[in-house]
Amino acid sequence: MNILLVSKRLGCSKCIELGRRTQTMLLLAALMVPLVSLYAGYRLGTQPDTPAVLATAWQDELGQQRQAIEEARQTAEHNLNALTLRLGQMQAHVIRLDALGQRLTRMAGLDDGEFDFSSSPAQGGPEDAAEQELLAVTDFIAQIDQLAHQLEDRNRQLGILEAMMMDRNLQAEVLPAGRPIKSGWLSSHYGWRADPFTGKKDYHKGVDLAGKDGSEVIAVASGVVTWSGPRYGYGNLVEINHGGGYSTRYGHCKELMAKPGETVKKGQQIATMGSTGRSTGPHVHFEVLLNDKAVNPEKYLQASR
Repeated sequence: MNILLVSKRLGCSKCIELGRRTQTMLLLAALMVPLVSLYAGYRLGTQPDTPAVLATAWQDELGQQRQAIEEARQTAEHNLNALTLRLGQMQAHVIRLDALGQRLTRMAGLDDGEFDFSSSPAQGGPEDAAEQELLAVTDFIAQIDQLAHQLEDRNRQLGILEAMMMDRNLQAEVLPAGRPIKSGWLSSHYGWRADPFTGKKDYHKGVDLAGKDGSEVIAVASGVVTWSGPRYGYGNLVEINHGGGYSTRYGHCKELMAKPGETVKKGQQIATMGSTGRSTGPHVHFEVLLNDKAVNPEKYLQASR
C-alpha cells in the first residue's frame, strides 16, 4: 500500500510505501476506536454511580426521611394531645379539690391562713445537683398517671369527709344545746320541788329561767314549730320538733312570733319572755323531750358552753 503526500509549501510530493504489518495495525486501530467508544458508553450507562442514578437514590432517601419525619410529627402530636387531655382532667380535679377544701375549711371553722387553697403548699430543701437526673418519658407518663389516681382518691375521700361533716353539722343544728334566753338566771331546777302555788311536793318537768319581761326567747335548735298558742298550765307556749325524737317547749311567753308549721333556725327568736299562765313572774319554762318523755334539760343548757 502506497500513500502519496503533497506539500504546497515545498512544491513537491512524496510517496510512502506501507507494508502488510503496518496496514494491519492501522486497520485494527481504526476498528478499535468505535468499539472502545461503544463499550465506554455502555459502561457509563450501566454504572450505578452515574449522576442520574445518584439523583434518583437521593430523591428516594429524601422521600423516606420526609415520611419518617411526618410519622414522628404525628406521633408527637398524638402524644401531646393525650397529655393535654390528661392535664385538663387533672386541672378539673384540682379545681374541685380546691373548692371542696375551702368548704371543709369553713365548715370546720379553721383559719383561712392555715389552709390556703389558693396557693401552692410550702415546700423547700437544699439542692443536690449530683442526685438530680432528667426524667425519662415513660417515667414522666407514669408519674402523671399516679398523680391522677391520687387526685381521684383524695377527691373521693374528701367527698366522704364533707358528707360526714355536713351530717355532723346538721346534727349539731337539730340537737338541743344552749340557753333559750340571752340574759337571765336559773330560777327553778328540774325534778321534785315545792309547788309555788300550793306548797305541795310536785315534779317539775323542766327548768325555769327568769329575766326581764319582754326579753328575747330563742330556739335552742333548728326544727319545725308544732305548737304556738295557749296551753293549760303553760300559758302561751311554743313547741318545736327537732327530729331524732327531740322536742323542746318554751312556756309562759308574752308574745309568740313563731307560727305552727314554720321552720326555725337555731338561735332564732320565737317569742318574748312573759308571765302568762300559771306563773309568779316573768320567766321561761323550758322543757326537753326525748321520744315524748321529759328529760333533764340542764345538761343541754350547758352543752354549748
